[in-house]
Amino acid sequence: MSFNTFGKRFCITTCGESHGPAYVAIVDGCPPGIALSEKDFEKVMARRRPGQSQHVSQRREADRVEILSGVFEGKTTGAPIGLMIKNQDARGRDYKALKDKIRPGHADYTYFKKYGIRDHRGGGRASARETALWVAASVIAKKCLPETMIVKAYLSQMGEVKIESVDEHEIDQNPFFCPDKNKIKDMDLLIKALRKSGDSIGGLVCVTVHHMPVGLGEPVFEKLDANLAKALMGIPAAKAVAMGDGFGVVTQRGSEHRDELSPEGFLSNHSGGVLGGISTGQDLTLSVAFKPTSSITQPANSVDIDSQACEVTVTGRHDPCVAIRAVPVVEAIVTLVLADAFLLSAIQC
Repeated sequence: MSFNTFGKRFCITTCGESHGPAYVAIVDGCPPGIALSEKDFEKVMARRRPGQSQHVSQRREADRVEILSGVFEGKTTGAPIGLMIKNQDARGRDYKALKDKIRPGHADYTYFKKYGIRDHRGGGRASARETALWVAASVIAKKCLPETMIVKAYLSQMGEVKIESVDEHEIDQNPFFCPDKNKIKDMDLLIKALRKSGDSIGGLVCVTVHHMPVGLGEPVFEKLDANLAKALMGIPAAKAVAMGDGFGVVTQRGSEHRDELSPEGFLSNHSGGVLGGISTGQDLTLSVAFKPTSSITQPANSVDIDSQACEVTVTGRHDPCVAIRAVPVVEAIVTLVLADAFLLSAIQC
């Protein structure tokens, strides 16, 4: 199983499974002399951590990040930085009944067909628990970017509940990472209804990056928007990525969509802050659509590893809407891509 490494200049290589002993990441390409301690990870990891409210998975993990290498006397040395997150609340027994059954909508089928073996405990390598490492690595990536650059992600839609306004100060004031406080009650009621019915729902996560520099990204095969889309689609359950106006461009005229300029700058930002694969200096805007998780308590038709018909019922601890906890993960991925592009650009300049 290859391709466990992200990035060209700022690289992370990860390993670990959902119910294994730990997850480990090697972060390569971080410049020397950057202040870094294990305490730096605490606040960011807490935002992603499961078990913090009734609206997300009740798996309880401390998600404490241990620094294994690459830091001396509180500063990065330029050597690869080793990070480890131990799994402390893994319950493989929850998946015993699924050992020989294929969960529909998950990677069980494709992993088994491709590799001839699969870890049935929570999806193994395919588990979203892997994203804890990405969030941890983004702490280092953020330190490689200008302090003025601010990456803000938020939940803009859960099922039929759509936000009508954006107040970034509200994002961390509620368990949904929702910027519209008037929609919190509706989201809460929806989650309660989903738990009662044993079902799940999809969601939409939006991102804005403030104070972007001009010039990040390369033409043709290293376009900034292409790299963002590829990396974001690597998040489990992500099904679509849209830059700027996204799929809304289908109904726009060219006279409307083109971002005209004046001596003071751009007059609009339909492109999402990227033209020709290179950042324009405007705010970077994009959105990511997440499917409803297939891990629900309602029974489903499937087959076992011998292709015999069976019924599958999932009893583990899962999120009614994975898009909620995907918010800090989306922020992390965007930060990683930007750090890679920024350091690559710095080499060329």
